[in-house]
Amino acid sequence: MDKSTFDTRPAITGPMHASLRHDSAHKHVTGSAEYIDDIPDPAGLLHAALGLSDRAHAKILSVDLDAVRAAPGVVAVMTAEDIPGENDVAATGQHDEPLLATDLVQFHGQPIFCVIAETRDAGRRAARLASIVYEDLPHWTDIAGARENGAPLVCEPMTLRRGEAETEIENAPLRVKASMEIGGQEHFYLESHIALAIPGEDDDVTVWSSTQHPSEVQHMVAHVLGIASHAVEVKTRRMGGGFGGKETQGNQFAALAAVAAKKLNRAIKFRPDRDEDMSVTGKRHDFRVDYDVSFHEDGTIHALDAIYAARCGYSADLSGPVTDRALFHADSSYFYPHVRVASQPLKTHTVSNTAFRGFGGPQGMLGAERIIEEIAYATGLDPLDVRKRNFYGQPGSGRTLTPYHQEVEHNILASLVDELEASSDYRARREEITAFNEQSPVIRKGIALTPVKFGISFTMTAYNQAGALVHVYNDGSIHLNHGGTEMGQGLYTKVAQVVADCFQVDIDRIKITATTTGKVPNTSATAASSGTDLNGMAAYDACRQIKERLIDFACRQWNVTKDEVEFLPNRLRIGDEIVPFDTFVRAAYYDRVQLSAAGFYQTPKIHWDRKAGRGHPFYYFAYGASCSEVSIDTLTGEYMVDRVDILHDVGRSLNPALDIGQIEGGFVQGMGWLTTEELWWDGKGRLRTHAPSTYKIPLASDRPKIFNVKLAEWAENGEPTIGRSKAVGEPPFMLAISVLEALSMAVASIADYAVCPRLDAPATPERVLVAVERLKQM
Repeated sequence: MDKSTFDTRPAITGPMHASLRHDSAHKHVTGSAEYIDDIPDPAGLLHAALGLSDRAHAKILSVDLDAVRAAPGVVAVMTAEDIPGENDVAATGQHDEPLLATDLVQFHGQPIFCVIAETRDAGRRAARLASIVYEDLPHWTDIAGARENGAPLVCEPMTLRRGEAETEIENAPLRVKASMEIGGQEHFYLESHIALAIPGEDDDVTVWSSTQHPSEVQHMVAHVLGIASHAVEVKTRRMGGGFGGKETQGNQFAALAAVAAKKLNRAIKFRPDRDEDMSVTGKRHDFRVDYDVSFHEDGTIHALDAIYAARCGYSADLSGPVTDRALFHADSSYFYPHVRVASQPLKTHTVSNTAFRGFGGPQGMLGAERIIEEIAYATGLDPLDVRKRNFYGQPGSGRTLTPYHQEVEHNILASLVDELEASSDYRARREEITAFNEQSPVIRKGIALTPVKFGISFTMTAYNQAGALVHVYNDGSIHLNHGGTEMGQGLYTKVAQVVADCFQVDIDRIKITATTTGKVPNTSATAASSGTDLNGMAAYDACRQIKERLIDFACRQWNVTKDEVEFLPNRLRIGDEIVPFDTFVRAAYYDRVQLSAAGFYQTPKIHWDRKAGRGHPFYYFAYGASCSEVSIDTLTGEYMVDRVDILHDVGRSLNPALDIGQIEGGFVQGMGWLTTEELWWDGKGRLRTHAPSTYKIPLASDRPKIFNVKLAEWAENGEPTIGRSKAVGEPPFMLAISVLEALSMAVASIADYAVCPRLDAPATPERVLVAVERLKQM
């Protein structure tokens, strides 16, 4: 690859670095963007509904579905016996996730049967008429219950170590041993899960699925039907949000729709109600972090020994890689001379938790930031000073090696934090807040500045690959398809910008088409913040192939050298002649030049040995920092986020407008996770926060009153990514940790900052009030 393609283009110029609108923005605001439920109903369409268990853990003794079959509008009722292939949709191949339960249910709301009816309403009503006899078994729904009952692990745990943490923990003058509870989170995408299956001839079936991973849906549908993958085509034009919740969780809906479609030879639509969607799909993992840290009087860490336990649910799903990534980010931005961190992926009788923006990284980082907070209160230092003293160093400092033995390269965090510290006026504002708290009996304020260092790549090395298909038609228009999926983040727009930049044409020439397994095979999930990195480079590779053929054609036809051929905006300079792009392409077609190419990309440098706990799992790190100021009411626990300043590193942004949108959205979603969004199960194992009435995501009124977001425009990726850009999907989520830390400072003021408040997440007003009352007793 010619690196000059990336190195010489000025930042923020041309189609690849411009603030272009999202390709569907105007459709979103006018309601004309077509989602799966907007597709005109095929003739003979039927609707599917789930029959769910009402026990958290029980043997199924008998199932009577006669009343269900007799209900008005019911066409068929499917059980596990109707599945022609394997009754399993486990994402990791552990065969622990039945599509429909048979003799055992392991969480309240587990699907047992599926109703196919003339209308969605008829199906949902009929599903409630089943008579099922159970034999209840012991159940537990949280980490404490899992530990008390000796629960098994859903997958193999992992340990990362460097140095001698077990012995060196004794060799520092100060030491803290405590724990932190970190709550889960519902994805709350605007569009719930949905699948539309249309049967074809022979084994063929086409599935429209709201999924981040069309290739996995293809594999699962084929697996459940007992057919080859080539008979299944999965299509996804856009999702109404995903956030990781549509990486594996759409498998069950697509598979059931496909089984019914082939069984009845009619199109089947499966769209669960919001309550059902929240009950039967996985969420962000809850964690409990047990930490033992020793440190010096100046706040520098000497040794850390920690266990990251997770509520994983009844099956493995993606809990292995999620808990692995939590450990990868248990260092946050800090160098630990001696460290041992271990995961504990515990089985609980709840729906299997799954991917969610950050994929375990936020929980790992939050544990590390709590440790920094503990050190700050134990030493009386400003938490920002403790953070800066423990940052990873530059090459040659002896402070660049992570717990998984990867060197931290191209580290710009110290410079970025220094810039935000100055631009947010952090020091002066902290002094003002401290003075305010001394004279305010009811309202207390807090401020915190926290960093982000987030590793970019799938930790499963094989997933770091992508394909793209580019056609240049003989009228000069261009067709683009790739393996990435669009869920509102702007991936389609960014990859189209790459193609437009390669050919130097207006982006309006690029036709963005729905992701489909029929055009680009064996794709990876649009996840791990890698969508643009992978698919952008694959599209670039396809364009490169076509451009090389076009340049060769120009050299032959015009009798010039390659140096005399230059792509200019919507035209080419060939020797002394200027030729419009469409005219040139038509001439190439008549000369029988191939104007189509399949591009491919695999991320270089990365490798990982999980058993050894060593390797280079991340291609690079994305950095950021945020400074948040809050006010709390000590009588009620209510609070407001008064001001937030963010400085974030996206390398050389492919599209600053989209990137700023991702940063703002990620921050607010992270703020929700740490403040208002609380999952709660009752004593019977029922999720009670399963609707907007009981589960509270941030409202527009909850956004920071002052919200300053800036890109670090001086930064660029030290690795040759597309346009020297960096990923932006997940890293901004962790910027919201500054809100929790600021709330903690406000609470700490009650006891004159003498003790760490140990505020767990989410810091709901109730939790804040309890913490305030606890500190009043000190």
